[in-house]
Amino acid sequence: MSIRTAFAAIQALSPRVAAHAALPLFRRVGPRLPVHPRDMATHDAARRGTITVRGHRVTTYAWGDGERPVLLVHGWRGRASQFAPLIRELRSEGHSVVAFDAPANGDSRGRRTHVLDYSDAIRQLERRHGGFGAIVAHSFGLPSAVASVVDGVVTDRVVGIAGVAEPAHLLQQFGRMLGLSAETKSHLRRLFEQRVFPHHPGIVDRYSALLNPLPPEVPLLLTHDRGDTVVEPSQSEQLHAVHAGRSTLVLTEGLGHRRILSADVTLDAVMSFVSGVDSPMTEHVRLL
Repeated sequence: MSIRTAFAAIQALSPRVAAHAALPLFRRVGPRLPVHPRDMATHDAARRGTITVRGHRVTTYAWGDGERPVLLVHGWRGRASQFAPLIRELRSEGHSVVAFDAPANGDSRGRRTHVLDYSDAIRQLERRHGGFGAIVAHSFGLPSAVASVVDGVVTDRVVGIAGVAEPAHLLQQFGRMLGLSAETKSHLRRLFEQRVFPHHPGIVDRYSALLNPLPPEVPLLLTHDRGDTVVEPSQSEQLHAVHAGRSTLVLTEGLGHRRILSADVTLDAVMSFVSGVDSPMTEHVRLL
């Protein structure tokens, strides 16, 4: 029996019971992503440190020692080394870079993670480095990056690569994967907030970058592949619309959800944006 068939049978009897059965699967990070051999030299060249997030030792990385570094924030089941091509580009232009592996990801400890862990790590690194020249976030890392800036973390600009605009999208994607009904997904959202964030009511909406956009002085660059099957490109399109007048959206073809991180079109766009060459004063979209 497939997992979709099993959930179809469970939710036919009780959507609430199906939501309880789905919650552990939704929270699971999955096997840790290894460092790709082509990224190993960059990974090994970093100065390592640690911070403590929710009682877990979190590994941090730094390349260079300049002021206002660029912060890199990986996605779900990701790791800092995925940004290796971008790190090399940034270092070649004289930028310092910092990053971390969230709990249960990469070289950090723990079995689970969530948006508050990412936000805590971002705030700790800001206190350590005194603000960022830019924050570059991939996928699930983007909601925490935006929320952190909304809450006062200092950065000159934000980049989202194949970014999630709101955590509710992850719930919807997960529900479609398991074939969950609308009623089951509604129960799952309530259960997720009550069980995982009992002291943070409404956290799904709180971390929506659509409901809580960046401060008006912070420009935004978004890159997304139109064939992304993990995070729908509509997430970046909606973010672009919400940040009208200070957002650039670069849409690509054939790069998917992860290869876009190392694609030349992404590296070129990010480098121009981080260097202040391409700071949008008016809304525009590029199709590449």
